[in-house]
Amino acid sequence: MNIYLPIVALVLSTLLHYSIQKIFIYYKRFDDFNHRSSHKTLATRTGGIGVFLSLLFVSLFYYFKKVDLFDYSFFIPLGIMFIVGVYDDFYRADFKLKFLLQIIVAKILIDQGYVISNYHGLFGLFEVPWLLAQLSTIFVFLVVVNAINFIDGIDGLAITEAIKTILLMEFFSSTTTSLFPMGALVIASLLPLYYFNFKKKRKVFLGDGGSMFLGTFIMIYLLHVLGPDYSISSNFRINKVLFTVLIISYPLIDLLRVFILRLKDGNSPFVADQRHIHHIILRKTNSHFKTVLLVLTVSLFLILSVLSYLQ
Repeated sequence: MNIYLPIVALVLSTLLHYSIQKIFIYYKRFDDFNHRSSHKTLATRTGGIGVFLSLLFVSLFYYFKKVDLFDYSFFIPLGIMFIVGVYDDFYRADFKLKFLLQIIVAKILIDQGYVISNYHGLFGLFEVPWLLAQLSTIFVFLVVVNAINFIDGIDGLAITEAIKTILLMEFFSSTTTSLFPMGALVIASLLPLYYFNFKKKRKVFLGDGGSMFLGTFIMIYLLHVLGPDYSISSNFRINKVLFTVLIISYPLIDLLRVFILRLKDGNSPFVADQRHIHHIILRKTNSHFKTVLLVLTVSLFLILSVLSYLQ
């Protein structure tokens, strides 16, 4: 991959984030302030649009030049989830409809060959029947996509989780993966959002379009790791399934926790509130940046501790 390509994506993403926000502000399409909001300033939920379009425009340029940076068919599941998320940002889609579309997208990935068909010895299981493989893939897809969506409640957290996941998957791989060009472009497109997220005025949020796009992208990476083409570096001894769970441990723990709390109170697990772990930390630190840094530090410490213990 051309070393200048991520720089192009970064610059393009910056211009898109700025321009798209200007358009949305002109048409008064702001993020709502309510009791669940962790901000009190004008903001737009357009970050995901800038990231997706950056990846799309760069990919189209190379597609028409007949250069295969990566498997361009990934734009089918990624595009569907992005559109669903953008629709949800502005029209509050019913969660049943979102679930149905998420199942359809999971099935598309399965038909593309991305399926959890081997547990790699976890609980003594290796190759599993095709029906179980498909059902478990759909279940994991629903969990991961919604877990990433759930943590997108404070500035920079979902972005950081996505970048961390991509980098760790690549770092622990014995060779550079076939997804790396796409991963590098996504990271480059996400970096400008740190500036727009942490601005005191006229913020740009990732939005459901962005979080669902990133959740799907992370799921593609996880399925690649669990597939036959990915091998963990010989310096580390860890089960592949446990490895993937460990990498995204924070979103999974937070998702399980809020589901239990909401069900315990007799509420729908899909009704948003401010009882996430990061919201609790935010009330203590009174800083989005410090909260993100603390979550990242603890997450990395957990990962390194488990890997060290297993050596």
